[in-house]
Amino acid sequence: MKPLLSKTTKPFLIYVLVILITSIPVYYWVVDTIWESELDEHNITIAEKTAYGFNRLKLSEAELDKSILLWNRIQPGTDIEKIPFNHLKKDITFTAEKQKTFKDQPEVERYRCLKKVIYINQKPYLFTVETNIEESHETIAVIAAITVFFFVLIVLGLLFLNRRLSASIWGPFRNTLEKLKTFNLNSQDTIEFERSDIVEFEELNQSLKKLIEHNVSVYKTQKEFTENASHELQTPLAIIKNKLDILLQNEDLTEKQYHIAEEINRALTRSARINKNLLLLAKIENFQFAESESLLMSEILHQNIEVFQEHFDQKSISLHTQIADGITIKGNRTLAETLINNFLINIVRHTQSHGTANIELTQKHLIISNSGSAALNKDTLFKRFSRASTDNNGSGLGLAIIKEICIHQQWNLEYHFDNNYHIFSISFS
Repeated sequence: MKPLLSKTTKPFLIYVLVILITSIPVYYWVVDTIWESELDEHNITIAEKTAYGFNRLKLSEAELDKSILLWNRIQPGTDIEKIPFNHLKKDITFTAEKQKTFKDQPEVERYRCLKKVIYINQKPYLFTVETNIEESHETIAVIAAITVFFFVLIVLGLLFLNRRLSASIWGPFRNTLEKLKTFNLNSQDTIEFERSDIVEFEELNQSLKKLIEHNVSVYKTQKEFTENASHELQTPLAIIKNKLDILLQNEDLTEKQYHIAEEINRALTRSARINKNLLLLAKIENFQFAESESLLMSEILHQNIEVFQEHFDQKSISLHTQIADGITIKGNRTLAETLINNFLINIVRHTQSHGTANIELTQKHLIISNSGSAALNKDTLFKRFSRASTDNNGSGLGLAIIKEICIHQQWNLEYHFDNNYHIFSISFS
């Protein structure tokens, strides 16, 4: 991912670079054309000036021929040739390449040539003049170098200005973004955004503020309803269960009535467990387990494993432990015990008879695994009331509670399936 500034700056620089590269041949063509036009005017001026000079001398025919012959010998790049009247031609301009023969290392140079008919002593002469135009290449090179220099200067200036302006213009946006990153819906706090003199950012802040206030209100109402409903249901559920226990002890019940009452009792027990777990989730989300202490995790694990050992033996589950002694972590004791109990319940409930389970504890990790036949769906594994197996005795909240505890304790929880083992890994941060 790239910042917005680089997203906008890079295309701009590419565009300017393309324009620069395209402009160099255009510069060459324009300057060369102008140069040739100026040289053509220069050559015409030389031809007319030469004719004017010879005419002012008023030379005789013999003197004129000698002067023209001398002119052709000593004047480089020009030639005066007498032509008959019936060979009159229009002015001709063209470019030619010739070698310098008067240098040790001959060079090929370009010349702008003009063939023009002039009149000396009222007789036609073909005047040919050649002017070197090689300097245009040097001019183009200088122009290109200057263009590149100013291009680099503009680019560096724009980058500098973009960064300076970005720091001031995008400051309110970054401030809003940082506040959104630290916002936690569980805290039920609203965000106060800094006012901005930029219309778009101010509208964004107002819209976000309204959205957050609405979400906080809805979340608070839902959470209060869940907490109140779970709390208020405890008393009637306890009364109903107590009455059922009394009913089940009645010797006058028929066998059919006893089975019906037993089914009601199981359903009621499960409802009470769901209600208790929902209340626990509400308390975790309400930060009612905020106190933290140093926990001797190895001791807590041993104590809970000892409680569940009878259940492991009943299903012939082979439990292997690698628990390092003296492992101490920071956390809430009630939540840590709840997390371990839920993991152990899952092992008992979802591991087949004669299966295998492993528990490993180090200073950085708690890894709990049990044998299985197929991987679980990671997308729904930690969602409430999602079922990882066909067992209907569970509440469907065990792994959701584990996930919520890890979030609350700032522990990292991961799941993967490897070599026919379900592996849950918790990293203590």
